[in-house]
Amino acid sequence: MSSRAEVRFRGRVQGVHFRDFTRRFARKLGVNGWVKNMSDGSVVALFEGDGDAINEVIRLLSEEHPKARVDHIDIIWLTSNDEFSQFEIR
Repeated sequence: MSSRAEVRFRGRVQGVHFRDFTRRFARKLGVNGWVKNMSDGSVVALFEGDGDAINEVIRLLSEEHPKARVDHIDIIWLTSNDEFSQFEIR
């Protein structure tokens, strides 16, 4: 069963290739959706796919990104509608 999560990352997440790493991790784990920078300095992503895979993308971004520092993560779990067929940077 597919899951959907809207996730906001706060901390040092802009100017460190965070969106590119998000796309790489998501594609590697078969997660679709998008990621974009926000004007307040945060990064927002919408993930669709296996719930465990989504959680792993979030973990990789917060623990294994070489330059980012994630201070806070907001996650809203939603009903998936399998809207996306790939993962893109917006």
